[in-house]
This record gives sequence, structure tokens and C-alpha cells, in this order.
Amino acid sequence: MHQPYYREGLAGAYHLPWVYLHGIKDYSDMAAHLERCPAMRAVVNFAPVLLEQLDDYAQQLDAMLKTGVPTQDHMLNFLAGIEPIPTDAAARLALIQACQRCHAPRMIHPHPAFHRLLRMIGATDEAGIGIHGMQWHLSYLSEQYFLDLLTWYHLAWLGHSLKQTPLAQRLLTQEQDYSAVDRRELLSLMQGCLAGLIPRYRVLADRGQIELSVTPYGHPIVPLLNDFRNMRDAQPDAPAPTADGYPGGAERSRWHLQEGIAVFEHYFGRKPQGVWLSEGGVSRDALTQLDEFEIRWTASGEGVWRHSFAQSGSTDAELASKHSLFSPAQVDGTQTRLFFRDDGLSDLIGFKYSDWHSDDAVGDFIQHLENIAALWGDKADKKVVSVILDGENAWEYYPDNGHFFLDALYCALSKHTALRMTTFAEQAKNAPAIPLKHLSAGSWVYGSFSTWIGSDDKNRGWDYLVAAKRAYDRVVAAGSLNSEQLALATRQLGVCEGSDWFWWFGDYNPSGSVSDFEQLFRTQLRMLYRLIGVVPPPQLEVELSHGGGRAANAGTMRRNVG
Repeated sequence: MHQPYYREGLAGAYHLPWVYLHGIKDYSDMAAHLERCPAMRAVVNFAPVLLEQLDDYAQQLDAMLKTGVPTQDHMLNFLAGIEPIPTDAAARLALIQACQRCHAPRMIHPHPAFHRLLRMIGATDEAGIGIHGMQWHLSYLSEQYFLDLLTWYHLAWLGHSLKQTPLAQRLLTQEQDYSAVDRRELLSLMQGCLAGLIPRYRVLADRGQIELSVTPYGHPIVPLLNDFRNMRDAQPDAPAPTADGYPGGAERSRWHLQEGIAVFEHYFGRKPQGVWLSEGGVSRDALTQLDEFEIRWTASGEGVWRHSFAQSGSTDAELASKHSLFSPAQVDGTQTRLFFRDDGLSDLIGFKYSDWHSDDAVGDFIQHLENIAALWGDKADKKVVSVILDGENAWEYYPDNGHFFLDALYCALSKHTALRMTTFAEQAKNAPAIPLKHLSAGSWVYGSFSTWIGSDDKNRGWDYLVAAKRAYDRVVAAGSLNSEQLALATRQLGVCEGSDWFWWFGDYNPSGSVSDFEQLFRTQLRMLYRLIGVVPPPQLEVELSHGGGRAANAGTMRRNVG
């Protein structure tokens, strides 16, 4: 579970609402599924910057409800009535488009009143209403229209478990004319959910049902911070950024690991045994750094497994059997155990089962697991099948946020006599590890780092970041920052080093999403320059990437092929 830092700088306005929206939908529902099925076991990974933002949203909403102080998220302020509905056509259009940011077939169309509000002004599923010729149309819409639209948008984003509460049921049935009291009650429901998320997962971990793990603080791609040459294992001929490498990158990786573990300990009261390196991005130098922090396990994808075992001497027949996929590996010279994602099983959940009847999907999934177990016979109890996917993005493509599928899956897995649910920490201790001579650096996406480096727009993003880091280094070396200023600048640098900015650069993602993230990346860099007292360079005013593609389930884990 992760979201990048959506605020402007460390304490400014939120530019995108995904932390609180996924909080009231996916993070809440994922906890509810586990709470309903206590025999189920799982590993739940949190990015530290997500934990901080969930906590911040809960506090800001609490303050707004108690004292009326606005939050730093315009959508919440509009919903509360603290910020007035805009009167100009451009701002009204932007608000309507913001209220369409969801998967319409599963989140708008099932609610006729919500769908009707959008159809009546000619809006499409792609937020396709244009400003030209529409100014008179938008100006005639009443304030209540926008308040109802905002209410419906947030009702649609409620997870299945929150939708079952008496308040949500009443508001869903009411359909229109939502009053200030109605909207305040909805905001209170959302605040209670967000405030309770971290404690709920801590309780699940305290009773041994789940293992909690963490990523490095700002969700950076650690192997790329360490050395740009780590891209060469899987992208030997791809163009690289202009700089030879990220200056002081290994030191920055250690900072992200140390700070991430500290944030995790603050919220969960324990040190994590596992670190999911951002995007499953692994390399030998990254594993060595995990050893320094006495981390027991990490994990990556099937592409990394295939490349690594091929380069370590496995034959084509051995790779075709996938036998080594189902055991943790221990890379020569390192201690941290490395697990590998079963891409086929994981992608069935992430991309295919959303269109199936839940019973058929669960039956198919378990049949695959039984087939794997049968291959091993009496040795199956020493084998591990790793199913790893996003904790948020897949579920809006399922009916009812995946409620029926996940409940049926958890129940079936928990009761199965030949399949045992477990955690990586337990298997890092109990499952025999396979020695691995060579680790091919890569991620869980295609076994490479191509999603973050190696194309023009992505490399340009790295060049911008390298320039900012060099400016930071010069100012730090000059000693011109006091301890508080240095701490703020260092944390802001950590935000700029996050992986998500580079994920979006390129032409395969939708232009609107690319624009959101590339603008925020440039904003974060400008903020870093200001914190160190340096004038931001002029190129930060120029759009970095345009996008224009229509990637499947854009923004989610990429489907692995081959």
C-alpha cells in the first residue's frame, strides 16, 4: 500500500486526493476482510509517506469538524461547505471533472442518481465535457447541484464495509438535496475511518494475523539511487540520464531505509522484519544495505527470478519448471532472504478476475495452487507461493470493490486442508533457501527498471533531480543551513526522490494523469530549491512530459507478459 507525497512541499495543500479516497475505500476494506476472517494470514506493506499522510488527513478532518478550520484539501473543504462552490466556468468545470475520477462502470453507473447528475450536463465517462460553448450551461447550475455531486462522489468512494453503515445507507437512499448536516455526518464517518486505519492494522499484527512490512521512506527506487548502472542488467542498450549517477545515492538510500524504519516504528511500535524495496526493485548493493539494517526478507518479481537464475547457471528446462520460483533465495555474500512473486497468479487477481463471477475466480485460483502443490508431492510443505499486488488499485475494477471475491477467497484459503497461509518472516525462518550466485538488478515490473529510467522523459526527470541534489550538496557543504532548515530540506529531497514521478513520465499513460504528476514533481523540486535558498532553474517552469497513452488500469502494477 503506497501513495507518493501529494502535498505541495512538506506542509502545503494537497494536490491530489488519493490518500484519503483509497483510505476510505481500499485500506478500510482490506482490514475488514482480514477482521472477518481471523484464520487468514497476509503481509501488509505500508509506505512511510502514506502513513504520515493518513495520519495528517485524520488530524485535519478532526480539526475541521471540531473548530471549522479548513483542511488543506479543496475537495474536502467544498464538501464541508467551508470553501464556497466556485462561480466561474473554468473552476466549475474542474470540479465536475474531479468528481469523475474513478472507474465509471463500477463506481458511477451502479448509482443512478450519481450517473444522472453527470448525464444531465453531458459529461462522459472520461470527464469529457469541454469549456467552449458550455459557460452558460455551467453558470446556470445551482450550488446544490455541486454539493450533491460532491456528496455522491465521496459516497461512491466509500468501501463496501463503510457503505453498510446506517449513515451511508441512509445517504445512498436519499439520493439528492444533501444538507450541511448530511455532509458533516459523511465527513465524520470518513474521519473516523481514517483515524482508525493504522490502529486496526496494528491490532491485526499484534494478534499475529498479519505481518507488517515497510518500504524506504519516500518510496525511491533504491538500486537506481545507488548506481544508474544497475539498470544495465535488464536494459543494456537503453539511453541513460546525462549524469553518470545520482550523487551520494548510496547514502541517500540508507537515509530512506533508516527514516522509513523510524516512521514505521513510530506508528506500529515494532521494527519491521521485512522491507519491500519500492516496486520490488532489487540489486546486490540494495540487499547489502538491507543486511546493514538486519532485515530478514525482501521480495521482487518473476522477471528478476528468471534473469537471476539464468545468469547463475539454471538451464532452460529448470527455468521452465519454475521450481526455484517457489523457494526463497539467498544471494551469495548477503543474508536477507529474497522471495519471488508468482506473476501469473498475482496478475490473475490484478487484471483478470474482476470480470469473473467471484466463485469461479476463487475456484480457478485455488485450482492453480493445488496444481503447484501436486508438482511437489511430499515436498510441497517446504515451498512458498508468493502472491503480491497493489493494496488499492485493482479493487475499483471489481464489483463492490472486490468484496465478494476477497471474502470468498480468504474463506476458501483459510479452510483449505492442503494450503497454509503464512507470512514472509515465518518462511524466511523456516523455508530452505536456494543459493543464488548472481542477482540480476530489476523490479517486479518486467524484471527491469524501464518504468522509471531509460527513455527521454524519464531520463530528463532524473537530470532535473540530479541537478537539485547537486545544489543541495553545495549548500550543505557551505554550512549555510541551520539544523532545522537542513532537516526540512533533507526530508523534501526524500519526497523528490520518490519513484512515482518517474513512473508517470512517458507516452503510455493518460495525458491527464501524467500532467498531474509531472506538475507536482516540478513543484516539489522548486520547493526544495527554495528551502536551500537557491533560485529554481527556469526549466522547472516547462512541462516535462505529456503522456497520451491508455495503459491498462493506468497507475497500477503493470501486467507482466512473456
